[in-house]
Amino acid sequence: MPARLNAVKSRTALRTTAVLSAQTLVVLAMAYVLLWLMGRAWSVIWPLVVALLLTTLTWPVTRFLRNRLRWPPALAASVVTVLFLVVMAGIIVVIAVPVASQSGELADRVVAGIQSVREWAAGPPLNFGDDDITAALDSAIQRVQSSAGSIVNVTLTGINTIVNGVVTTVLALFLMFFFLKDGPRFLPWLSRQLPGRLSTDLPEVAARSWNTLGSFVRSQAFVGLLDAVFIGLGLWIVGVPLVLPLAVLTFVTAFVPIVGALFAGFVAVLIALVSEGWVDALIVLGIIILVQQLEGNVFQPIVQSRGLGLHAAVVLLAVTLGASLAGIVGSLLAVPVAALVSVVYVYIREQLSDPEPEPDPLPESDPEPGEPSTI
Repeated sequence: MPARLNAVKSRTALRTTAVLSAQTLVVLAMAYVLLWLMGRAWSVIWPLVVALLLTTLTWPVTRFLRNRLRWPPALAASVVTVLFLVVMAGIIVVIAVPVASQSGELADRVVAGIQSVREWAAGPPLNFGDDDITAALDSAIQRVQSSAGSIVNVTLTGINTIVNGVVTTVLALFLMFFFLKDGPRFLPWLSRQLPGRLSTDLPEVAARSWNTLGSFVRSQAFVGLLDAVFIGLGLWIVGVPLVLPLAVLTFVTAFVPIVGALFAGFVAVLIALVSEGWVDALIVLGIIILVQQLEGNVFQPIVQSRGLGLHAAVVLLAVTLGASLAGIVGSLLAVPVAALVSVVYVYIREQLSDPEPEPDPLPESDPEPGEPSTI
């Protein structure tokens, strides 16, 4: 009898494992098909993603105009869109043009810095003269030389890229206008279109995802701006060249948590090493460490909504995977996508968890002698 009972339990466990494995394979196949479809429709999805990111930045102003000043939705969206275009045009004239003109020099300085580090490592006391290390460093130099300029000015790498960038920008601006104008009506409309429980679940997940995405974009932009200002001031005081491109690089890489700060700091220290020597390079390194400490211990508590609930290891893995799949764009979108996946997972876990048991009702006390009974 016990042997038969154990056999039944084993078959049940094996059957359960097989069902779970089959379900997992189906989910992975669906995810693969979804990613394939997204890749095929990337020309449409990319402007949509850019529009969503821009909307998260401009929505607080639109909400103020609509709720506090009682402006019509179309008027508020139009004014905010025009103001955004004016601000972007000013940034292009004041910052982007000088940065683009100095991007080649920035790449050359980085390459020279890597060469200096290699020459130092080849001498005593390290004596790293192995052919494999030299080949790896040469490969790194070539890669930086070919791509460092595109990090700060990726839209100027060719006619095709310029055309695609213009089309993406125009579509993203139109979509941003409609998101600002009709965004609050989207969730009620989505709820009316879906049947059954989906009419509650999907709008709730969409609302949580929107809040998470907005918190990430606004907080990273704010902290990146502070990092760029303080690090730029430090570089200017030390006398490091290419201060403006390095400040812009610091702001852009702030949208890639952990990895972005390390990369921007590495580039700044390399340029200081080549231009001013070891002493100034160490001073620049100290400035960057000080600013990063201020960011982690002062700026981050001020920006209370910055946290995404993701462990640092998850952020590193997400950035690595995104960069390997889609390069710079993938590294920029990796952390927001991981945060949205976390939002969906948390919601599903909440729905599948057992509800808390209701407390037992208190027993009715017997009436005191002389009191009339309530029955």
